[in-house]
Amino acid sequence: METFLIKALQLILSLSILVIVHEFGHFLFARFFKVRVEKFYLFFDPWFSLFKFKPKNSDTEYGIGWLPLGGYCKISGMIDESMDKEQMAQPPKPYEFRSKSAGQRLLIMLGGVLFNFLLALFIYSMVLFVWGESYMPMKNLKMGLSFSETVKNIGFQDGDILYKADDEVLERYNSDAIRKAVNAKMVTVIRNGIETVISIPDDLMQRLMRDKAYFTSMDRFPMVVESVEGDNSPAGKAGLQANDSIVALNGLSVLTFFDATKILEENKNRQIEVSFYRGGTVQTRSLITTEKGKLGVFVKSFDAFYPLETKTYGFVESFPAGIVLGVNTLKGYVSDMKYVFSKEGASNLGGFGTIGNMFPAKWDWKRFWEQTAFLSIILAFMNILPIPALDGGHVMFLLYEVIARRKPSDKFLEYAQLTGMFILLGLLLYANGNDILRMFSN
Repeated sequence: METFLIKALQLILSLSILVIVHEFGHFLFARFFKVRVEKFYLFFDPWFSLFKFKPKNSDTEYGIGWLPLGGYCKISGMIDESMDKEQMAQPPKPYEFRSKSAGQRLLIMLGGVLFNFLLALFIYSMVLFVWGESYMPMKNLKMGLSFSETVKNIGFQDGDILYKADDEVLERYNSDAIRKAVNAKMVTVIRNGIETVISIPDDLMQRLMRDKAYFTSMDRFPMVVESVEGDNSPAGKAGLQANDSIVALNGLSVLTFFDATKILEENKNRQIEVSFYRGGTVQTRSLITTEKGKLGVFVKSFDAFYPLETKTYGFVESFPAGIVLGVNTLKGYVSDMKYVFSKEGASNLGGFGTIGNMFPAKWDWKRFWEQTAFLSIILAFMNILPIPALDGGHVMFLLYEVIARRKPSDKFLEYAQLTGMFILLGLLLYANGNDILRMFSN
């Protein structure tokens, strides 16, 4: 329960920041062009709001709604989610959105997306300035990587070290390296000290999504106990201690954490013999694993054995580095989006549960800000898609107006807005439905 609450709190805080910044982008451009903003809300407020106030001599009501599905900035004279037909039936006022030039209206609509992207660049820059950039050099992975069965079927083997994607050397182990490997024609690995070339099928990503499989995992490191979960855990009852190095399970040699997980997966809720190295000798204890095949220990992570490298940045130099990181993150996300339109990709869509699980189970400010920056990139990209009811839908109709030199009718825009809202509601239900199905299937 504690883990759920920590993740939920991080999700709400992160989305609140992103929504406020997004809507402030619209607000700022609207006010710059002297367009009246009637409401500025975090979350939606159908029927009632949790909090609201209107400053003296201000046209804008500020508030917090009760439905945490986003937020909105109600701009006068605009067909939006408020569907204010009564206002639109009146003659245009000078302070209304519809009275402004196409160029001004275009900037108002792009304001939210622009501010989300700029926020992501700023957060990435500050993360680099405060914490630096820590990464795992591929050459440090002395015991290699593990691969899913889907990937092994095309020629990879556990213990391989990624070296090249086509002709590009993969110097760091990260999501970008994996993306390049999946999308390459040929991948070169180091296998037992020798370069080996593997052909990559065009549909590898579809296969991974179909099989719900990972490409590679960095879990080939010694299994050493960091701490025991408690005296009543299987390991606690058996007398295991911190720094015990597990070398065998049921007489089967355990060289890596990966080896141990495979054996434990086959011995859920069973008695097993655990052999471990302690104080210069090997000892063996008997215990019964949990229903999930766990020993009841926390193990030391990979960076206890494979040293990370960290690059630090001064305040000024963190900004160009943050911009590069943000742009590359956007490129990677856009590249991955093509898989969403496949059958396998659609089944892997997730809603708030999936997004919440992106955050760590323990509060970590560095990871919180990294995930917030990533979500800001996602929000900017998704909002610019040409779907009615999104900013991109309004931009699409404004571009039509510029090219055709005439506005779409208000009636057409009303129907388009309703259609877009139904599409978004359907996607929202589908994505969160996938989360629910995954929760019950696990």
